[in-house]
Parts: sequence; C-alpha cells; structure tokens
Amino acid sequence: MINVPFSALEVAMVQTGTRAVDTLHDTTEFARRVDDLGYRRLWYAEHHHSPAIGAFPPVVLAAHAAALTSSIRLGSGGVLAPNHAPIMLAEQFGTLAALHGGRIDLGIGRGPGTFDEPTARALRRGAGPTTDDEYRDDVSATLRLLVEEVALDPLPEPWLLSSSTAGAALAAELGLPIAFAHHIRPDNTLAALEHYRENFTPSRWCARPRVLVCVETICADTDKEAAWLAGPMEVVKAELLKGRGDIPFPTPEEAAAHSFSPEDEQALAAFRAQQAYGSPETVAKQLADLVGVTRADELMLVTPVYTLADRLRSYELVQQHVMAPTTP
Repeated sequence: MINVPFSALEVAMVQTGTRAVDTLHDTTEFARRVDDLGYRRLWYAEHHHSPAIGAFPPVVLAAHAAALTSSIRLGSGGVLAPNHAPIMLAEQFGTLAALHGGRIDLGIGRGPGTFDEPTARALRRGAGPTTDDEYRDDVSATLRLLVEEVALDPLPEPWLLSSSTAGAALAAELGLPIAFAHHIRPDNTLAALEHYRENFTPSRWCARPRVLVCVETICADTDKEAAWLAGPMEVVKAELLKGRGDIPFPTPEEAAAHSFSPEDEQALAAFRAQQAYGSPETVAKQLADLVGVTRADELMLVTPVYTLADRLRSYELVQQHVMAPTTP
C-alpha cells in the first residue's frame, strides 16, 4: 500500500460513436464514484477543438460535481491562464470556494488547450502565444485579485501546473504547490521537481514545497487486459507526436487494428515505461517506484480508456489494492 493521497484527473474523452453529452453524463457518474472511493481531489482539464476530448469548461464541471459530492475536492487541472482574464478566474473560483465549504482548487496552467491555431487565437481574441512575463503577470494578478477584490472566505487553494523546469521555477518563485504533468512530459519530471524544491519561497499560499505528480494509470485484472485498454489512447498519442490533434478516440478493437510505425512503437514504449499500466500488483510497484524517485506528496491518476465501466474499474482496483486505507 502507498501512503500518500490519491486524486483523479478528468479529461472527458469523447469515445467514437458517442455524443459529447454522453461524456458529460459519464463525468457526473465518475465524480460520484471517486468521491465514494475516497480520492482526495478531482480536477478537470481545459481542452478545445478536439474530436477526442470534450470542450467543457473546468469551472462549470467543478461546480456541477461539487453540488453532487460530499467530501472530494474539486477544481481545475488546469484552467489555462492565457485564455482567461485574471479577474474572471478569481471571481469564478473564489465564488465556488465560498459556496462549497473550501473544497475548491484553482489549478492554473499555461498551454493553449488546443492544437488548432485559429482556435487558440480565438481564445486569446487574436493575440499570439503568451510570453513568460505575460504568464507570470497573469498568475500573479489572479492570486492578488483573489485576496484584494474577491476576498471571500474561504478562498480556493491555488496550484501551478507544470510540465517543464520553467513552470517549476515560477511555482517556486510564487510559493505555490506544484502539480507536475508526468503523464505529458515524464522526461522533465525529476529535474523540474529538483529545481522547484531547491528554489521554493514560502508564501501565504504554501509554507513548504508541495508536489503532486500526475501519472497515466490503467489498472485491470491482468497486465494483458490493461494493455488492451491502453490501445485507444496510444493511437491518439502517436498522432499527437506528429502534431495532429484532430484524431477521434477509437474503440479498443479499432486500436488493435491500427498500424504503428517503428518510430511510433519506440516512442510509445518509452512513454509506457514511465507510467503505470497493468494488474494491481504491477501498478502498485510502478506507482511506488514513482513516489520513491519523485518524493511526491500526492499522486493524481489519469485513466484515458474507452468505457466508463473500465475507467471506474481501474480506480476501484487502485483503491482496493494500492491506496493505503484512509483514517475515518
């Protein structure tokens, strides 16, 4: 058993052959179930213009889930600062936190949330990619406005999302807990977290370095079944590596028939080696090893599989066989 808190990331995959509204129904059931299972947080990721991922605003999903659950923390993982005015983020998440008893997290990220350039420009009202200084100013302004303008009680708990050393440096500078996207840039994880811990400056938000590591986790009854369930996302990843974000989320049967190039196979194998796929015994070892090398204070699991039933089964197996029992 692993004695750190476990959380969940919802990316709202839209399966081939279903409608986006079906995905919304699934997110509702998923929120209720992970709350019952004792996961600490459930965060929603911001995405746009993708056939495989629903374009559902994190603040709306968090508000909906908060009204349906009792103890799990809800929030963004992340809401993308360059796409939103700081005052709007402060007002939205400040209001949510006040309405829901301090159960709201504000996880802030930088990316555009889309591979489609016209969509990215539309989100930013015609502006180009944000600079380092603009991003720092946006995050700082959001934090300041939470305190000075919104001033509700309690405030949301802010986190900075990162997949690089640059993001880790900003989290350290601002004294924020860091949520590191190991499920996106695993090769950056250790160097970024080392930089974060060495350069951390305490703040009103966080007295010491706090590290959450997000890891792709697919747990099934056997290693073979987990590999089968991982197939659809492997198809999507192979296309993302080529800069294509317009690929639907296929069925496991379609994924099994997909032909990968040798370069794809090599890249996917390297990625799999740093995530957690397999039986409960396999996943327990992989996650324990990850906690050991990263010294993570918390793990967040993302499980992009085709059906809600298989996704819930993965979280249930982790809860039964990997998570240390929580104190009543």
